[in-house]
Formats: sequence, structure tokens, C-alpha cells
Amino acid sequence: MNVDVTALPGIGVRKDFEARSGRRIGVVAHRDGGIDLIISKADDPDACAVQVPLTTDEAAVLANLLGAPQLVEKLNAEHRDMPGIVTRQLPIGESSPYQGRALGETRMRTRTKASIVAVMRAGQVSPSPGPDFVLAAGDLLVMVGTPNGLDAALEILTDG
Repeated sequence: MNVDVTALPGIGVRKDFEARSGRRIGVVAHRDGGIDLIISKADDPDACAVQVPLTTDEAAVLANLLGAPQLVEKLNAEHRDMPGIVTRQLPIGESSPYQGRALGETRMRTRTKASIVAVMRAGQVSPSPGPDFVLAAGDLLVMVGTPNGLDAALEILTDG
């Protein structure tokens, strides 16, 4: 898929692509650091039907929402022939007792037999995070294990 990059003098840069619907979907990265999500009008790809200003945190959450499911699906496809093994994405919420703490403090593998294979943060993937990786609210942990192990992992991340 092609991403078109267009300089917007005095404003910033527009990056977008044509969706199957014919609409263009993208972002405008402003010179001042602002970010807008944009969707073109159906009948005019150069005119915006929707323009939503996003904070840096909102853009990061949106990137996680869009990126994590694809990573999880890829991992699921890779171990389809292994009955009982599943992949899930588990969030680190604002109220998680592990928000702001090192991953190793969860003792996740020891307590659940589930593995954290990646962390999605602000649209970036951190594969195979080590025990010193500090968790932050909004992170999505991509985990592999049994359904029971992943249920236990969610409970740990939520309640401690």
C-alpha cells in the first residue's frame, strides 16, 4: 500500500493512503507538534470530511489500537497448529498496580506460565521486553499462553 507524503507549507506534513472505499485516510503532522487524523470526502480526495485534532497521548493510543490487533493475529496464525496456545493483548490501565513499575516485578511467567512477547506503546513495538522494562498506562502487552494463564495474567495486571 502506498503512503503519500505531501508538504503543507507553513503547516507541516500530510501523510495518507487511499482506502478500499476510495477515501483517503491519514494524518497531518503540524510543525508545532500537533497531530490531526483526517478522512477525505467520498467524492473529493483533496477535501477533508473529518479532521480530528489528537493529543500526543491520544495519537499513541490510536496507534496501539490499530497496531496491536495485527501483531496478535500474526502470532495467532503462527501457532494455529498448537492446540491450547493463544495470543492476547492485555492493557496496562491507569489503576494497574504495575503502572510505572518494572516488568520483572510482575513475576508474570512464574505466576501464570504465560509469556510477554511484546509491548505496544505509542504505536511502537518493543519485542521481547526484559525484566527492567518499565510499564506505563496505555501499554498493551502481547502475551502467549493458555487461556487460563492469560486470564490469570489479566487479573495480575488489574489487581496485583
